[in-house]
Amino acid sequence: MSGPQRTTRRQRDGGRRADGDSHADGGGRADGGRHADGGRRAVVTGLGVVSPHGIGVEAFWKAVADGTSSLGPVTREGCDHLPLRVAGEVRGFDAAETVEERYLVQTDRFTHFALTATHLALTDARFGRADVESPYSVGVVTAAGSGGGEFGQRELQNLWGQGSRYVGPYQSIAWFYAASTGQVSIRNDFKGPCGVVAADEAGGLDALAHAALAVRNGTDTVVCGATEAPLAPYSIVCQLGYPELSRATEPDRAYRPFTGAACGFAPAEGGAVLVVEDEAAALERGADVRATVAGHAATFTGPSRWSESRAGLARAIEGALAEAGCRPEEVDVVFADALGVPEADRAEALALADALGAHARRVPVTAPKTGTGRAYCAAPVLDVATAVLAMEHGLIPPTPHVFDVCHDLDVVAGRARPAEIRTALVLGRGLMGSNSALVLRQGGTAPSANG
Repeated sequence: MSGPQRTTRRQRDGGRRADGDSHADGGGRADGGRHADGGRRAVVTGLGVVSPHGIGVEAFWKAVADGTSSLGPVTREGCDHLPLRVAGEVRGFDAAETVEERYLVQTDRFTHFALTATHLALTDARFGRADVESPYSVGVVTAAGSGGGEFGQRELQNLWGQGSRYVGPYQSIAWFYAASTGQVSIRNDFKGPCGVVAADEAGGLDALAHAALAVRNGTDTVVCGATEAPLAPYSIVCQLGYPELSRATEPDRAYRPFTGAACGFAPAEGGAVLVVEDEAAALERGADVRATVAGHAATFTGPSRWSESRAGLARAIEGALAEAGCRPEEVDVVFADALGVPEADRAEALALADALGAHARRVPVTAPKTGTGRAYCAAPVLDVATAVLAMEHGLIPPTPHVFDVCHDLDVVAGRARPAEIRTALVLGRGLMGSNSALVLRQGGTAPSANG
């Protein structure tokens, strides 16, 4: 990440607080705004979702909790002749309802999703202009796996068919992986630490880790997440080279991880944006602390080396738990990567056994993404949003289309399962070989490693 670091409230007032806490490094309060190791705590205060289940948190959670599937035939223009038949499309999306025309014409669909999700997240966090003491007080970090394929395809078709004079000036930026970070920053005048994680599916979790790190290093607020729009014809053609992509023609059979009928994954568009803040700063402005970003770790095992991903994913889980100060038996739910490839599913089940020991057979495992499709970098961020909502509602959502589990896992299927969720583990793996694990704690009080 790059950009100037935040001059925090505590640095501007010399570190003196009415509650008697004083930290020259701008750290949080001793009454709950700091980690057990003395560092600032990164918490989630807002969620914004654009997904095949609908726009906004309420529509998304209702569908997820009900075990609804929004997978269906691919209907995007120009895709009817392609062998991808089933995906998760965001239907009825009108970016003009939340995004000004001058930003719409400069950007691709994946950035339209990001701008809309950011608006929803800031509204959800009740974070307005009055909460921004300085433009350097807020950073932006997003992840992207494919960039603006639809915009890029249109402009290249104009170049090929009509000539260079018919290529718009925004072609140079709209397709770029960093477009969403840039446009969110520009639109909202956020000038704090900004960055983009250009990676495969695990990059969505890595972006949240970057945000948490920025908060711990002194930035009070970071807008972070991932959105994808990979269902344009050119983008689909690129994906057809992935052997893991499902070619099934029936929505209820296209994406069935952890079963004997697993045949790959159904792709999706959409994503989520979160507002992550320093806990002390969030409490100071009266925000609701919804969850704590407690730990993260990432590894790399190489493209499509699914048997090797066992060791890499286990190492990432162990690292995330260690950073969170969390014992394996404290994990109350696992949001699985759930690729839907037999070898990869087996490796994930074994990685959980390696990292969690006997608890791996008892802990509930869920993969709500089987109802929306796998939105590449955005998939694990949607899982993070779901995990926050699950902790708040005391309900583990089910895994649509999955019933006959063939691994030694307690996969939540059929119906949602009531549960007290204090700690959630979210996993992500990428087709190019990345592994990532993120630990979330309920609310703003992180339990100690000793219980």
